[in-house]
Amino acid sequence: MSGTPSAEVAIEPELVRSLLERQHPDLAGEPLTLAGEGWDNATFRLGGSLALRLPRRDAAAQLILHEQRWLPELAPGLPIDVPAPVRVGSADLDYPYAWSVVPWFEGATANVEPPVEAEADRLGAFLAALHVAAPASAPRNPVRGVPLEVRRDAVEERLDRLEVMTDCVDVRIRRVWADALAAPMDVGDTWLHGDLHPRNILVDAGRLSAIIDWGDVAAGDRATDLASIWMLFDERPARERVIAACGPTSEATLARARGWAVFFGTVLVDTGIVDHPAHAEIGERTLRRVAEDA
Repeated sequence: MSGTPSAEVAIEPELVRSLLERQHPDLAGEPLTLAGEGWDNATFRLGGSLALRLPRRDAAAQLILHEQRWLPELAPGLPIDVPAPVRVGSADLDYPYAWSVVPWFEGATANVEPPVEAEADRLGAFLAALHVAAPASAPRNPVRGVPLEVRRDAVEERLDRLEVMTDCVDVRIRRVWADALAAPMDVGDTWLHGDLHPRNILVDAGRLSAIIDWGDVAAGDRATDLASIWMLFDERPARERVIAACGPTSEATLARARGWAVFFGTVLVDTGIVDHPAHAEIGERTLRRVAEDA
């Protein structure tokens, strides 16, 4: 069991300002404020309409390149805003990774401000628009969009641990996981976000305002993203509305989606109880909702 990965590069405002001065001097005079840090990146608000996204560890270095390459192509076809880079930065002597200047979107993360039920239709439409065939050159992710059998050992280790440590795992969760493993892969690979949990979804006045953090964008099993249904909506009718708005979805795909919800839920609880209570709460809610629908 481990918590949030440690930063491998200290990203201070002074460093960010110096990068702007050298590479985008016309932006260097804008107000700069740390907006937050995730597992992979630090985000700074720049002025009123822009943000900077900078990897904080080696594992994120390739992921931001995927965002820079593919988000400009994906964004025009999506019905919810996404942070397609408006400018890019490169590694230099003071900082070892590529970085991005992206739009700033208003709103709070969906775990803090949940969307209203009517937004279930918009999430479903977003997923339908995203989940189209990807080109052969699309990135692959070794842990997202893959057959659940690849994740079996890691998930079952967490299930065993959490069953002892918490009340999040019961026979219903075990059954959902077993059914997901048994479900056939009955659809072709599509584009997927890969990490569509509530802290990567922004909500403004109850409305979905943006889908952020696309480092795991890849081609793979769309059931990975459908896990967001149980991560985002507390009421079953809203979850059913998302599924309906996604278009035709087989029972096998829904079984795999519930399995991916178990994957995300156990990861968030297992890591969150170490040092990130908000993640633990998201994971607990996800597992509860999955159990309700079992």
